[in-house]
Amino acid sequence: MIDIKLIRENKELVKENIKKKFQEQKLPLVDEIYDLDIEYRKTKTEADNARSKINTLSKEIGNFMRNKDIEGANKLKEEVSEYKNKIPMLEEKEVELEKQIKEKMMVIPNIVADDVPIGKDDKENVEEQKFGEPKVPDYEIPYNADILDSICGLDKESAGRTSGNGFYYLLGDAARLTSAMLAYARDYMIDKGFIYAIPPVMIRSDVVTGVMSFEEMDAMMYKIEGEDLFLIGTSEHSMIGKFKDQMLKEKELPITMTSYSPCFRKEVGAHGIEERGIYRVHQFEKQEMIVICKPEDSDIWYEKMWRYTVEIFNNLNIPVRKLVCCTGDLADLKYRSCDIEAWSPRQKTYFEVGSCSNLTDAQARRLGIRYKKEDGTKEYAHTLNNTVLASTRALIAFLENNLQADGTINIPEVLRPYMGGKDKIVPTK
Repeated sequence: MIDIKLIRENKELVKENIKKKFQEQKLPLVDEIYDLDIEYRKTKTEADNARSKINTLSKEIGNFMRNKDIEGANKLKEEVSEYKNKIPMLEEKEVELEKQIKEKMMVIPNIVADDVPIGKDDKENVEEQKFGEPKVPDYEIPYNADILDSICGLDKESAGRTSGNGFYYLLGDAARLTSAMLAYARDYMIDKGFIYAIPPVMIRSDVVTGVMSFEEMDAMMYKIEGEDLFLIGTSEHSMIGKFKDQMLKEKELPITMTSYSPCFRKEVGAHGIEERGIYRVHQFEKQEMIVICKPEDSDIWYEKMWRYTVEIFNNLNIPVRKLVCCTGDLADLKYRSCDIEAWSPRQKTYFEVGSCSNLTDAQARRLGIRYKKEDGTKEYAHTLNNTVLASTRALIAFLENNLQADGTINIPEVLRPYMGGKDKIVPTK
């Protein structure tokens, strides 16, 4: 949620930003909010003036009573009574106007960074840099389900019976490999000074609407029937929610945390949910990172965060690239974002394995996350998040890039301590 001062002082900037995101249907909201805000401030001023007038008149009544001027005191009491009768109506109007303004402000997108490329959707995202050499071996790279089948590592048929389409069992070395990658990613982030956390996997609706837009919520979140609880789609939701309505101290910033959790996503409208593999599923595991910092530091942390993911994947022998998200592909709360995509030697292209975002103060405004500066002034913090490693996508990239001609799967040195010293996985079929 942006600062309403931007609409008060520069409506055209807000409208131009909406146009950059190809959301012209939201343009009328800016003028509606502007007019409602004028009415709100007028109503608030009128209510404040009425309260001030009551205080002034009450003192005058006291003077009249001391001078035994009962008639004058009664006349002022009638005036006080009129103001008192008016205040509840003004307060009710004030609350209603505030509610209307907030509802409309919640759908106004965050101001995007000046250097974000203009584009309608993810097809217009811009490749910025590659890390590692993408290779296509002279032998066939099978589909991920077939690689997993060769090591008896995947059972989707049983998961279909227990849970339905989009679920799976990982078994044996495949399950161990997934845990090894997550453990390595966890320890990598701890070594970078991040505090490790295991958060709740259910959050309340006021946290959901604080961390994401309504469109994202409808497309992603599973609602717990009969409860004000949602299953998280990523642990960033509960990790940022941890600081809801908190007044932090400047010396506490930056707060840097890395979290592990299972994640649950509806994947509404997604194609291939019933495919044999594990590319798009309803449940997976994820190592995440979040940062809460001062405004002047958020772009610095953004650069650090996506580079951590690049280094982790390169250490797993997986070439990646950084793809800068265009305006139309940015979620409403994002100031800037990039996708980290892994090389697929089977498809001879890249696919998304993570995303890094700077949300400036838009998320903090929704959640009420502020900090007190040393001079006593209060300011909204900036929030950032980034995927360290998502289990299923990372597993696919790992298998394809470490598969050898004889069907064995090489285990990079960084993972061997987590795999009982194994340097390769041998097919059992």
